[in-house]
Amino acid sequence: MIRTIEVLFVIIILAGAFVTVSYFTVLPEPRQVSPINLRRLSFTTLQTLDSNYALSRAAFETDNATVWGGVQVALSASLPPDVVYNLTVYDVNDQQGQVYNYVTSISNAASQGTTSDVATYAVASSNVTFNFTPEKIGESIGGTTLYILNCSDANGWWITGYTAQSLAQDLYNLLSPYFTNTVMVQNTTQLRQLIDNQTISGSPSERVQNAVVINTFGESVPMPSEYYQGNSRQNLGYDPAAQSNYGYGYVKYCWTLGNTVRMYNWTWASIVGYPFYYVSNNGVFSSGQNGWGIYGMKMTSQGGSIAFLQGLDNQPYTYDATGVASDVGGVTLTNQAIEFTNYYGIYPSAYQTSTRALSNSILQSYHLSIGFNVFNPVGTNNPGAIYNHKASGSSNITGSLLALGLTRTPDVRVTGLSLLSYYQPRLYASQYTAAGTTRIVILQLGLVGSG
Repeated sequence: MIRTIEVLFVIIILAGAFVTVSYFTVLPEPRQVSPINLRRLSFTTLQTLDSNYALSRAAFETDNATVWGGVQVALSASLPPDVVYNLTVYDVNDQQGQVYNYVTSISNAASQGTTSDVATYAVASSNVTFNFTPEKIGESIGGTTLYILNCSDANGWWITGYTAQSLAQDLYNLLSPYFTNTVMVQNTTQLRQLIDNQTISGSPSERVQNAVVINTFGESVPMPSEYYQGNSRQNLGYDPAAQSNYGYGYVKYCWTLGNTVRMYNWTWASIVGYPFYYVSNNGVFSSGQNGWGIYGMKMTSQGGSIAFLQGLDNQPYTYDATGVASDVGGVTLTNQAIEFTNYYGIYPSAYQTSTRALSNSILQSYHLSIGFNVFNPVGTNNPGAIYNHKASGSSNITGSLLALGLTRTPDVRVTGLSLLSYYQPRLYASQYTAAGTTRIVILQLGLVGSG
């Protein structure tokens, strides 16, 4: 009984102490426990107001009462009821004199209280156009000419959904600003002239040496009629033994192209598939087809790539049908290539499919080194890379090959990104001298009754 009474006394004492302490304790206001971050609120409010460029437009229409009435309504709707604001616009002067000049301001209170903070936000006039001037590739050596094969008398293969001519136009639009001269090779006669080191455009800035040549015909490559069996250059384009034994007599033309690339230090771009797998000329091959119903071409099969590499390495021509490409499935752009997508504003998909990735075995056999990896290697294969040829004992590049072993549908953005990432021409931003193209918006927020 006594213990029960003691317990009751203890309970009464504790309860009394709790009530007394609670009565005299002053609890902090909610804003002190979890204060509003006024700077963050100010900046996010400015971002919200400009999410559809409404604030940018308003900053340059300060005389429009309707527009600024809408800004005030939007501010009131965006901020808590106990927050007051002052929004001020300044013009940025990029000429001599005072840098910031007051334009206008709006506020919903005469005072911002004792607790306030600000955020600034830069806006540009809608009349401003941002331009850049690209550096011309090869400027230091007199300029580099870009040749794009647009031959009307040849057919392409593995360019599903496109024609070689449509691809040529797209590549012209994409890459011509980066070259001193861009020339469309309109037929195989003009291609033969290039092989003979003859210019074809009449422009004084055209240079056959050190040129870039893009083959828009996919796995097929245009062939001038002179290299056809029985014509004037058959010894450089036709192998009767390869024809009788294997049915691929025109692999030797690919060897001639490799020699040409080496002699003139060309960069030859194969934009999709297995390089040099067919040769095409609608005139001399009018009755022949590639086995898939496309007339005007002959298959060279895997031997075409080998013959090209033999010529590139100044090796004597020997028929060799060794396969040098494999199906590696899904591939991804290298980190370096992805960085250049932002620099040049070219955005192909970072994920592609490669069924014609060249093997590393060609590096040592033909004195090649990789100048730029477009896609990450898969095992011992390279889905997309630029290969540089350097003769044994030499440090000079004598010919290069861009081989994009991607599947069927070509993407000219990958070709453009590959070449620009390799040559890396600089972009020069335009300088703006017009006044009043940039303004600064400052939003000051304060708490009502803070103290």
